[in-house]
Amino acid sequence: FTSAKGVYCEEGSPTVSPGALNTFWRSAENFETRANFPWEGGSGMMWAAAQASPLRRVLVAADLLLYQTQPGDRAAGYSSGGFLGNSRVIGAARSGSQQQFLTRNSEVGSWPNGVWNMVFVGTRGAPLGHCGRNDKVCSLPIVNVDATPVIAEKPFISINAEGGYVLNIPQAQMNRSGVDWSPAPQVDFESVYVARNDTDTAGSINAKLGQGLHIVLSPGIYLLEDALSLQSSGQVLLGLGLATLVAQAGKPAVVVGNVDGVRVAGVLLQAGAEASQALLQWGTGSYPGNSSNPGVLSDVFVRIGGPLSDSQVQAKVMVQINSGHVLGDNLWLWRADHTEGGLVKNGDNPCEVGLVVNGDDVAMYGLQIEHTLQDLLQWNGERGATYFFQAEMPYDVNQANYGDKGYAGYRVASSVVNHSSFGAGVYHYFRDNHVVVHAGIVAPPHLEDSFVSPLSVFLNGKGVIKHVINDKGGLVAVSVFYYFVVAGFVVICSCLVYFKDKANC
Repeated sequence: FTSAKGVYCEEGSPTVSPGALNTFWRSAENFETRANFPWEGGSGMMWAAAQASPLRRVLVAADLLLYQTQPGDRAAGYSSGGFLGNSRVIGAARSGSQQQFLTRNSEVGSWPNGVWNMVFVGTRGAPLGHCGRNDKVCSLPIVNVDATPVIAEKPFISINAEGGYVLNIPQAQMNRSGVDWSPAPQVDFESVYVARNDTDTAGSINAKLGQGLHIVLSPGIYLLEDALSLQSSGQVLLGLGLATLVAQAGKPAVVVGNVDGVRVAGVLLQAGAEASQALLQWGTGSYPGNSSNPGVLSDVFVRIGGPLSDSQVQAKVMVQINSGHVLGDNLWLWRADHTEGGLVKNGDNPCEVGLVVNGDDVAMYGLQIEHTLQDLLQWNGERGATYFFQAEMPYDVNQANYGDKGYAGYRVASSVVNHSSFGAGVYHYFRDNHVVVHAGIVAPPHLEDSFVSPLSVFLNGKGVIKHVINDKGGLVAVSVFYYFVVAGFVVICSCLVYFKDKANC
């Protein structure tokens, strides 16, 4: 609300039904809260959500509840997130039923919960790293990386002392721990074009991009007759309200040229009826990038299906990164398993691969990919890294078109020499047919120990993943009641590589 006292919010009715499994596509950032409502399970600010629902640059003066429950709800709402970045929680961050979560460059009073895969990067107050979980001694599945090797925070808008809007563009930082709310370089809105979905086209937006302007997309659905093309170094494309960019005529929604420091943030990319080669294409493949001025994707989400449509939608690849030194900071790439009209079956709304990385020195902080019909992730570049990865194999495949093809949730090309991963989980729910997959993760054997705490999770259904990575790790197939969530999981612990001390396994 707005009034004479400025912008403010009022608490509405707290009587809402628990359940966060399908709570997608919302975000909150750049505010302080002193909320202390007494929810079931704790008091404080509640943010019970799943994928594509980030919290950024938030100061929580009390506790933060990342799940919602009610008496008798042993599943505690099936939360399935999540991302917390550059935020400070004075009290406890209570993740409850959150199956997996990434916390990056934040500060927490404590973090007492964890289900399968809780990853902390550059976070103060985080639990000590521990591979797997042991309920007998209350040990949680924690991966804790002391510092973030390189990161640039998401651009944001503020008002300067003269009352004018400015675009804040935080610069890249190396080996950072904790929160950083220091002033960032600012750009006056004379250098920013604010686009509207009811008046702008791809052509009009590209004309402004061609002039070197930054683009702020007002909330809305943009039906793009062509790709938005960013060809200037340091250019920003920032969506407000998760502006939705719908690809049409088989073209990408966004294309980034061979330039440094481009930022794409706060957008939801949506497939159209004619298949695009990729909905977001970054570079041509010949550009090495710049280690001190990386390109960054912040809160970039993709969906193939979901909303009601007169025809099927499709894309071959959701995101393709060809340039070097590109960072991803919270991506969810989703081929819909359900739409407004019901379940998705028989390979409808097809997409082959979620993310293809061809560039070198690419890093992903918080990468989630679900339900593509071939590999979910294909990584071909050198010196790549993922810090928290969650994948869910497709529900509607069979042995012939999936299991026998050898598809995987996370594939590193056989030619790759250096690659690392911290907390990579591949889940399966083969709903429609019995499917046997050899391994959730496929990588060159010499890289197996570079995967810290990789895991496989059986959610439900008829099939199995035989191994976690290559031929290592046992079969995950049998459902057991496990910490609020009906599922079974297997994790591989490489103590000597990461945890150093076998007591932490």
